[in-house]
Formats: sequence, C-alpha cells, structure tokens
Amino acid sequence: MTITEVSRKCGVTPDTLRYYEKIGLLPPVQRTAGGIRNYSNIDCEWIEFIKCMRYVSIPIEVLAEYVELFMKGDETAERRKNILMEQREKIREKIKQFQDVEAHISYKIAHYDEDILPAERKLREGFLNDRVNE
Repeated sequence: MTITEVSRKCGVTPDTLRYYEKIGLLPPVQRTAGGIRNYSNIDCEWIEFIKCMRYVSIPIEVLAEYVELFMKGDETAERRKNILMEQREKIREKIKQFQDVEAHISYKIAHYDEDILPAERKLREGFLNDRVNE
C-alpha cells in the first residue's frame, strides 16, 4: 500500500507516518525499487498499535524504546512485557483520577441548584469585591 492508502486506512496523515518512521516508532517500511514506501498489513497493525498507545498519552520515547527492543528479538521479550505492564499501571492510575473527577462533577450536577449555585454566587461576589477594593 502507498503512504496515501495507509493514511486513509489508518486515519494518520502522511507526514505523521513519515515522522513515526523517522523517529523509530514504526519499524523501517519496505520500499519499491523506485524508493516509494510500500506498506504491508503488518505495518498497519504497528500504526494502529502506535495510535492506541498515543491516544492514552504513552510517551513517544517509551514507544520508541519498545520498537527498538522488538527489533532486537525474543531476548527482549521480558523487558517489552514490563514496559507494557508499567504503562497499563499508569493508565489505571489515570482512569482512577478520571473517575474521581467524574464523581466530583456528578456531585456538583446533582446538588447544583440548592448548594453549588448559591456557593458560587458568594465566591463570585467575594472575588469581585476584592477586585474593586484593590
């Protein structure tokens, strides 16, 4: 597949695909005799993996390390697994943080008219009074 075809299939711009390859997130892509990138289905699977990992904010450096280790073969399997487990734990921590924020927002929504709105009015009045007195 050409870079344009893969771009459409995977929802990633051609510039992003070139960047991923340049910085080592994507293993080197096969090229035609004329030097044109010729992506395979395996390349598309890598791209989907990268997209998934980036979606949850896994750092580029971590992904690049993972790809580098992958290219070294099975002797790095344990380290690659550890990288994935470390990132899973970070994602779980973020999920917990999001759940806490969601609970806080849900509380505010449930109590908005009777508790939150009056409290916000007092805060705003105090804030505005402080600004006037400065």
